Parts: sequence; structure tokens; C-alpha cells
Amino acid sequence: MTLREQDLARQLEECLEALKQSRRENELLRQKVDLLIRRVFGSSSEKLDKAQLELLLQLSQDATLPAPAIPPAVTPPAKRSPGPKTVRLPEKLPVVEEVIEPEPVKQKPEEWRCIGQEVSEQIDFEPAHFLRRRTIRKKYVHRLDLNRAPVIAPLPERLLDRSLPGAGLLAQILVSKYCDHSPLYRQEQIFLQRHRVHLPRQTLARWVELAADWLQPIYQQIRTGVLAGGYVQVDETPIDYLEPGNGQTKQGYFWTFHRPGGESFFDWQTSRAAACLEGIIPSTFIGILQCDGYAAYPAFANGRGATIELAGCWAHVRRKFHEALEQSPKVAAWLLRQIQNLYRVEARLREQRAGPKLRQAMRASQSRPIVERFQRALVRLKCTGGYLPQSLLAQAMEYALGQGPTLEVFLKDGRVEMDNNLVENAIRPTALGKKNWLFIGDADAGQRSAIIYTIIENCKRRGLDPFKYLRDVLTRLPNMTNRQIPQVTPQAWLGEPKLHREGCAKAQHPVQRQLVS
Repeated sequence: MTLREQDLARQLEECLEALKQSRRENELLRQKVDLLIRRVFGSSSEKLDKAQLELLLQLSQDATLPAPAIPPAVTPPAKRSPGPKTVRLPEKLPVVEEVIEPEPVKQKPEEWRCIGQEVSEQIDFEPAHFLRRRTIRKKYVHRLDLNRAPVIAPLPERLLDRSLPGAGLLAQILVSKYCDHSPLYRQEQIFLQRHRVHLPRQTLARWVELAADWLQPIYQQIRTGVLAGGYVQVDETPIDYLEPGNGQTKQGYFWTFHRPGGESFFDWQTSRAAACLEGIIPSTFIGILQCDGYAAYPAFANGRGATIELAGCWAHVRRKFHEALEQSPKVAAWLLRQIQNLYRVEARLREQRAGPKLRQAMRASQSRPIVERFQRALVRLKCTGGYLPQSLLAQAMEYALGQGPTLEVFLKDGRVEMDNNLVENAIRPTALGKKNWLFIGDADAGQRSAIIYTIIENCKRRGLDPFKYLRDVLTRLPNMTNRQIPQVTPQAWLGEPKLHREGCAKAQHPVQRQLVS
């Protein structure tokens, strides 16, 4: 072969190699584009039915990994789709009766005798309305002792001296913004257009600040209780806030902490660094911190030494393999099957309402073999080197292997959940809210929002009406001491007698009152 032929052959090999590299890059880019399209337009559910996994595993006879033998399940008969359900009227709704008499009976009622009646019902609604709550304190002088000073009843304590808003209005503003996700400018329009009451949004913002300041002791009580259990779940979500002076927004974060079976709280920070956790979690905390694979958590735990153990989240692992399912159906489906088996064990434990000891025993006998098989498969797949490092499947395997020790913590401690879904559920209201109000006014307003979100989220978790709770608590707080704060947390308020709560909610009203139209 001549030198020119050798040169041409070398150039041909370089061109072929470059072509292969371009195809690999195009394939990786196509996977990323497909993943982005699925995230934006596809279903957000990661639930896979067993038949779908079986189909993916049987696409080829020479699958990379054999599927474990699982006894065939009896397919239940197909259920008939139920028809439209009739709305049942709640029995506790107040009833307004309207009696309609026939015209002949109206003309000569003495000639008719009633033999029965037919009743029809509708569910109706009366919109909220404003009112002027006027407190009248009469002055008296003694009839005989004319030198005695006049007497007058003291003015009931209020959140702020000479403050205009009542507890019910403050509760309505807070619930509308932080529970129903209605921004203050929209509430301003609703009050003006529907009720002919003009309340500028700047005034509403000051009232929100006033309410948050009064609710802060309750927030601190909840926060202390969440961090006192020795096991807490944590996650963070970005929230934009307005930077004063430039009219631009920056990105801050709501750090959310949840104690399974207990309460949750939010904390506002302007960054996502590990140093934020130092300011939130006290140095006295010893226990388990369950989180995702974000690097700030290991950095924080390593700085605390052996006092904090990190627990991983299987939902995040499942999510990454679910994203790789379309590009690598056989291997990803087999790995997803193993994770699905783990969740089946957890489902049986929930059905049995198992306590920590039973959960630990069943996980040791049933879940641990699955976890070990899952990890051995990942190591074997990585050693084969058959997947590009930038591919979705390789990234999913790398993430799962990096989280290996933390994913086994739930096997050793029956208190620990298998995933971090509970704290992610607590974050959802903030995600809905920021789609409506877009950003927080400034950095200082972030912590006020965290306080109110904490109160409302714990009300919802306890099945409480946030409006009733806030109206009652904002009425009682001016007359309470710090020692009485534990009595008005959502959990404690739920345990109070109903008549006592209703009496406290009405305590702000004078015994004799008159509505002036």
C-alpha cells in the first residue's frame, strides 16, 4: 500500500469515527429533548402497571438482565365504570325553608285540610360580606357619690391599637392568598368590584405583615416540635423575590421540613447552600435527615460529624429510571420492577398499620433481599461499560450507586419512610401559589410567607378549616402569654372542646350588639 493510500485510509477511519461520535451525540441530544418534552407535555405520574412492565421485559428473549420469578397474579374482572354520582347534600348545612301554598288555599284556607307535603332541596350559596363591627362602651357616673370618677369597660385587646381590620378579615386575606393562591392585587379588585370596599394592596400587605408577626410564636412552637423527634424529612423549592431598587427578581428558596406522622414547617433562605441548614437545624439535633441527592446535605452532615445520618429517597431513584425507560426499556423496566416490589412491601405494611418494630422486621426479611439484588445488578451493569456516561440510564445508575448507603437506612430503622414524598407533598401549595403571585415582594417578606404557609399547611394536614382556626387564634393571641402558645397550635386546637373554641371565637363581640346598615 502506497503512502497516499495509507493517508486516505487513515482519513477514512477518522471520518468514520467522527461520524460515530456525531451519531452518539445526536442520540444523547435526542434523549434530552424527548425527556424535556415529556416533562412539559407528558403525564407527571410515574406509576407503571404490572402488565406494562411485563410487556417491556418480554420485548426480547435475550434481555440484559433476567426478570425475577414472580408468581402470576390472578387478574381481577374488569370493573364497570360507575356512572355520574349524584351530589349528596351535607346533613350539617343550615336549612332555609320556604313554604309555598297553592292559590286556592291562600284564598279560602278554612276550606282546606293539609294531608301531607312534598319536599325538594337545592344546595345554594351566599357570598361573604363586609360589616362594620362597632363596639360601644358606655360611661357611668355614680348617682350618689358625685366625686367618684366615671367608669367605663376597658377596650378589648387587639392585634394593634386602633387597628382597622378585625380577626375575620385578616383570616380571610391570609387564607385567600396562601391557601386559595389569590394575590393581594386580585383580592383588592374583588373587594372593590363585588363589595364596594376599597382596600389598597399596600394596606393588605401591611396587614399580612401584622398577622405574621403575631403568628410567629406558634410557628416557632411547631418548628421546635418538628426538630425534636430525631427524624425529619427535608426538601427545598425555588421562589423568586423582588430585589429592591432594580425592579428585578432573584431566586430564593423555601426549605421545607416534615416529621412523618407530625407537623411541617417552612423556612425562607436566599440561597441553597449547606450553610442555610446550619442556621435552621440546631447543633443539638441528633438523628436522621431524609433528603434527595443534592450535594448540600452530605456537606452539612459531614460538618456535623456522626450526629446526623442521611437517609435516601427511593422515589428520586425511581424517577430517574422512569425517565430512561423509553431509551432503555429492557434494563430500566427490570430495575423498576425491583423498586415496585419494594413499594408493594410498604403497601402491605400500611394495610396492616404496622408500627416501627414490625416494619423493621418485615423489611429485613422481604425488602433487604430486593435491595441487595438491585445493587448487585447496578454494579454488574456499570462494569460492562455498555452505556454512554451521558445517557439517561447511565446517569440513573450513577445516581443510585452514589446514594447506595443512604438507600439502606430505611431497612435498619422502622421509623424511616422509604421516600421523601411526604415533604414533597407539603411543598405543593407553594408551587401552586407562585404560579399566581409569581414572586415574593422582598427578601424580608419571604419569612413572613414561610410562617403563614406553615400555619395553613398544618391546619390542612389536621383537617381543620384554616379560616376558622386563624380567626379564633388571631382573636385570642392579644390576651395570651408565651406559656399559653402551645395551647393554640393546630394540633392542640384540634383537641380543644368545640364549644370552647366557638366561645373564644365569639369573645370579641359585645354581649349587646346591633348591626347598622
